This record gives sequence, structure tokens and C-alpha cells, in this order.
Amino acid sequence: MAAAALIFGGPAVALQPDGLARLLDESALRHIADRLDHAVDTKDWALARAQFADRLRLDMSSLGAGPAAEVAANDLIAGWRRAFQGAKTSLHLRTNHLARIDGDTAVLTSHGYAWNRLPAGMLGAEPALWEVWGTYEHRFTRGTAGWQIVGFTFTATHERGDRRVPATVLPE
Repeated sequence: MAAAALIFGGPAVALQPDGLARLLDESALRHIADRLDHAVDTKDWALARAQFADRLRLDMSSLGAGPAAEVAANDLIAGWRRAFQGAKTSLHLRTNHLARIDGDTAVLTSHGYAWNRLPAGMLGAEPALWEVWGTYEHRFTRGTAGWQIVGFTFTATHERGDRRVPATVLPE
């Protein structure tokens, strides 16, 4: 047990009766967030869709995307598919995940960074780049298929670059 305390810090998680289950749940939540970023960056829209329940509460208002609203996951993925089609590339990274789990509901907060790039000739002679930093909050429910995202909020804290990049839709 002392080794567990050294690995996880403070009172060892493994000392709690539900410690292992909690660690597995936290790992699953982080994995879903990471898998979502990977899916968007590789344009694997089926994998991206699989991370969400059929409907979710979406809030990207800090990026000027309108007020928070309940949306169909299929509509969200269709919008991302349009936004990232063609030669536009992206890189999404997250860190400092903190999970709050209460039975079959959970919230995962993470710091995030996103990089979006258009090739040279799309908005000028040089490639166009836009970067954003902020905080993600994912809300989850656990059902028979496991954990799924039912709420997605991104709160931007910093940005740099050409704001036209995320709004530019390229031909497929």
C-alpha cells in the first residue's frame, strides 16, 4: 500500500474500497477525451461520433459559436467534418485532466491547445495558422455501452493567429 501512496500521492487511492474502480473510470474518461482529439485530427468521423451520446449540451460560445445549446451528436460531427475537410489540418492536445465521478455521471476538466492550419495559397502566400488555448469540460454518463459524452464545453483563454482559419471551409 505504501507504493500506491508514492505513485498516486497523498492517501493511496488503492486504500479506498472503490479505489481500483475509480482509477479505471478516470482512465476511461481521459481515454475518451484523447480519442476524440485523435479522431478530429485524423478526420476519423465515425470514431469521433462514437464518443458521444445521441444528444449533448454543446457550449463553444467563447469562440463566437453562438450560445450553448442542446444538439444532436450527428449534427456536431457533420459540422466538424465540414470545418476540417480538405487540406485543413489540426492538432488538439489536452493535459491536467481532473475527473469528478458520482455514480454513473462524471465531469472531466482539462487544459487544451488546438492548432489549425490552412496550406499556402488559401488565405495568402504563406500557410495560415490559428491557435487557441483554453479549458475543456466534458460531462459523461455511463450506460450499457460505457461512458459517453453528454456535455462538451470549451472556454478559450488565449488565441493567436489568423481568426479566418477556423471559419474557412475548403472543398473536399
